[in-house]
Amino acid sequence: MASILLAEDDESMRRFLAAALERAGHIVTACGDGSEAFEALLGLEYDLLLSDIVMPGLDGIELAKRAAELHPRLKIMFITGFAAVALHPAAEAPKQAKVLSKPFHLREIVQEVERMIAA
Repeated sequence: MASILLAEDDESMRRFLAAALERAGHIVTACGDGSEAFEALLGLEYDLLLSDIVMPGLDGIELAKRAAELHPRLKIMFITGFAAVALHPAAEAPKQAKVLSKPFHLREIVQEVERMIAA
C-alpha cells in the first residue's frame, strides 16, 4: 500500500484513476490542479506523485520540480497525452520521472504505479 498524490484537472479522469488506485489498496489524495497538489505536498509526505502535465496554473512539470526539491525521494509519474513535452530536455522534468501516455488501460496504470513503488 502506498500513499499517492494525484494531480489531474479532468474531473472524470481524476475520479476514475483515484478509484482504480484505491481498489488496488493505495491511499489516494486527488487534486484538481497543480497548485492544490503543491499545497498537499507541504502538509504530508507521499510515496508517489502521479500528475498530468497540462493543467491550468501550475503545470505538472513545475509541480514535479517543486515536489522533487521538497521530497527528493518522492517517485514521480506523469500521465499525459503530450509525452514529447515531458521528455523534451527543455522541459526540465525530474530525470527519474516516468511518463505514461494517454490513453492507457486502468490495469496498466496500476501495474506501473506498483512497479515504481516497489523499485
